[in-house]
Amino acid sequence: MTPGRVRADLPSDLTLLSAAQLSAAIRTRQVSCVETMQAHLERIERYNPVYNAIVSMLDGDACLAQARLADEELARGEYRGWLHGMPHAVKDLADAEGLPTSLGSPIFAGTMPDADDLHIARIRNAGAIFIGKTNVPEFGMGSQSYNSVFGVTRNAYDPALTAGGSSGGAAVGMAARMLPIADGSDMMGSLRNPAAFNNVIGFRPSQGRVPRTPADLFYNQLSTNGPMGINVEDTIRLLDTLAGFDPRAPMMMRDALPGFDAYRVRELAGLRIGWMGDCEGYLATEPGVLDLCEQSLTSLESHGVRVTPILPDFDLDRLWNGWLTLRHWSHAGRQPMLEDRSLRRQLKPEMIFEIEGSLDITAADIATAAETRADWYRTLHALFERFDFLALPSAQVFPFPAEVHWPREINGRAMDTYHRWMEVVIAGTLGGVPVLNVPVGFDARGRPMGMQLIGPMGADRAVLEFGLGYELVTDHLERRPNLVERLTQDGQSA
Repeated sequence: MTPGRVRADLPSDLTLLSAAQLSAAIRTRQVSCVETMQAHLERIERYNPVYNAIVSMLDGDACLAQARLADEELARGEYRGWLHGMPHAVKDLADAEGLPTSLGSPIFAGTMPDADDLHIARIRNAGAIFIGKTNVPEFGMGSQSYNSVFGVTRNAYDPALTAGGSSGGAAVGMAARMLPIADGSDMMGSLRNPAAFNNVIGFRPSQGRVPRTPADLFYNQLSTNGPMGINVEDTIRLLDTLAGFDPRAPMMMRDALPGFDAYRVRELAGLRIGWMGDCEGYLATEPGVLDLCEQSLTSLESHGVRVTPILPDFDLDRLWNGWLTLRHWSHAGRQPMLEDRSLRRQLKPEMIFEIEGSLDITAADIATAAETRADWYRTLHALFERFDFLALPSAQVFPFPAEVHWPREINGRAMDTYHRWMEVVIAGTLGGVPVLNVPVGFDARGRPMGMQLIGPMGADRAVLEFGLGYELVTDHLERRPNLVERLTQDGQSA
């Protein structure tokens, strides 16, 4: 996919290269790791004060020293992997040795882990140089990356707007080309929503594809780690790094995905897509969101894809209530925070809502929610007997002002929780199936939007190969943000 280049063909600004292109240039020693690091550090210094994507940054001299060591390794014929010598910032919900894990919370700000999380160790072992963390909402709660420790992360395409979340810093870091690649995680759209809001790719893998080692290894299976990229190829390459069985994560899949070179662009003609849209009005949706998605689907139809509007045969209120139960339950371990007044004062209202919701949950409630999730999975399984893929918007609203914590209403309909406006993503989460966010373009105000492409359980490769085909027949990723170096007092770009 990536043509060979000679130094004369490389851009003067190395941050404009994709991760795959940059990797190839480093491996063939057309560019040095020091040059690569310097280019990204200069871009971070220039733009991060506005966009606030990268936090807990290491000293620039320390980053360059690591880059020099990476160049010396190459000179000795030692190549650690496709990320060799490339700068990387770890999502601030994951542990990386030598960097603080703050979780966006003043309670944990500055906490130093003694080891990498499993998926982060794989990124390090592939040769990446860790330079800092990417910003998140407090505890990753809510698709708006703000917190009282580091502040708000601003949208790459309009810094007056939100970046989404919880992988907001990761998405903006890439969209602004301060980072070549990014890791993320996803419980309620955290790989998909910020990717949609910043015109990049986000992929939620099948449940168990990428290792997780939370305190609860067996029961709570809502969240997963995953890759983001400025294009589908980079996303596939990072997934190859992240994925694979580890006995310390016992619920993992044991089948192996191939390396990128084994992937093929999916032939579009004859593919069957079930378009769920807003589920016939069930999902409150801002005007214009569906239009952009449907325009991209029409483009696919011109290449032979058959798109059929569908409404799953399932009580969607039941699905939402099951989600609420499982979401609350996932925070039950934080109940002591409510009992300690000093800690409770440091929690944002959304976290208090989730913990309080866990207080009265019974075993019967959890069993009912688990049955709902199982029935939903069976419904999806039946749909995949009729369709190759399903499609939904990646968000129900366009990026909103960065000062707004969450939309209180959509198109005149009140939102009854802080995350009801994100309900569109729970179909993929509760199914545990692979979901790829792809861009669908911009509205008249220049706000980006994306669409979820959902595949059957375990069909990660098929979904990503479809993404490669989609990328070839659309041009949305070619539109890059016009970055600014300062804001006016009212938060607008200057």
